[in-house]
Amino acid sequence: MKVREGIKLIEPCEELAEAYLDYVKEFSAAEEGYIHGSGVELKDDFGEFVRLLQDYAKGINLPEGWVPASTYWLLSEGRVLGVSNLRHALTEFLLREGGHIGYSVRPSERGKGYGTAMVRLVLEKAKELGLEKVLITCDKDNPASAQVIEKNGGKLDNELVSKESGKMKQRYWIEL
Repeated sequence: MKVREGIKLIEPCEELAEAYLDYVKEFSAAEEGYIHGSGVELKDDFGEFVRLLQDYAKGINLPEGWVPASTYWLLSEGRVLGVSNLRHALTEFLLREGGHIGYSVRPSERGKGYGTAMVRLVLEKAKELGLEKVLITCDKDNPASAQVIEKNGGKLDNELVSKESGKMKQRYWIEL
């Protein structure tokens, strides 16, 4: 798959505080409180937020039960279009429900191929980490996410009821 022109995957940085906060604002306006793939809750101090994400990527100061995870922002012309979180390993919970990769796309940019492109780029990062296969999950009532996963080579393994949400969750594996 050809990655869309003019977009790039970057690590979080303080210089893009305004662009990221605009991304968060759009989720709030769309009444979507939780941003999948964001890594952690936004802090009042943006610098602290970025440092925390950088630490987690290195496995530093992880909360109990967490694994190292790298967060990436999909950027085009200084605008954050999507965010993704690549977990370097799986816990029992992540194996069941969370997977290696979580992601979201700005509500106004959905359906334009950015999710597919972002996941493709994050899969390249997973290869660099030495992962041979990656688990990505989505709610069954989110066919757009399932399509993104399938376009990136995802093969449906099974479906199960989420212990967290009670929703039907689909589990896909992607061979790297």
